[in-house]
Amino acid sequence: MINTRIIERTPSAYAYPLTLKHLLHTPILYAPEQQIVYRNLMRHSYRDFYGRIHRLASALSSLGIKPGDTVAVLDWDSHRYLECFFAVPMMGVTLHTVNVRFSPEQILFTMKHAEDKVVLVHEDFLDIIEKIGVNLKSVQAYILLRDGDGAWSSTLPIAGEYEEILSNAHDAFDFPEFHEDTQATLFHTTGTTGMPKGVYYSHSQLVLHTLACAVALGSFTAQGRFQSGDVYMPITPMFHVHAWGLPYVATLIGAKQVYPGRFD
Repeated sequence: MINTRIIERTPSAYAYPLTLKHLLHTPILYAPEQQIVYRNLMRHSYRDFYGRIHRLASALSSLGIKPGDTVAVLDWDSHRYLECFFAVPMMGVTLHTVNVRFSPEQILFTMKHAEDKVVLVHEDFLDIIEKIGVNLKSVQAYILLRDGDGAWSSTLPIAGEYEEILSNAHDAFDFPEFHEDTQATLFHTTGTTGMPKGVYYSHSQLVLHTLACAVALGSFTAQGRFQSGDVYMPITPMFHVHAWGLPYVATLIGAKQVYPGRFD
């Protein structure tokens, strides 16, 4: 006779789903004052980065963004993009990383496919979005991304400039719990037949990829090593498969990050 018994989970036990918000625990604990740099324009700590993630989520929530929606980004490699990598999926919202090298027709196709609700757009891409914006029926608001000061104007329904919106947003957003298989990001393929094809990643896929890369890159002293004392600067576009996932790895290990913005 086989003796079996039921093991009950204690009420306080936490299943610890593989969601992106858990990648932030390590840098906040071990490297809160480590720096994240954007060109010669922005320099702040991981502690500040954590607060900015909360502010961005609060701002998007105030614009009506809720779990199940999609938020698009058209930007160069920047601290803003890194903040979107975390804040948007952590809301239970899908982050659509728009390929800015597509033709305007392809950008329109992918954004219609994604059904983006809010779009964060760098001023360098305003002309493109202004031309196709009339056909983006799902978009309710735009957030302007800028690297300089001075006056600006647009025909788009822009809710405000990114830094101004963050400065007025609440710094304590209550990120929800959800299943680790929830869709986190969306991008579109290039070099394939026909129009670009949509590809999505779940939270668990991104977390497992991050952990696997961290182990692979940190376990050996040979070429390709990446550890917390190193400095990470992406050359791979962040719209391209999350810059190969290295921004997530760099954040997990609390490395210094330097984002170049637009470069030739």
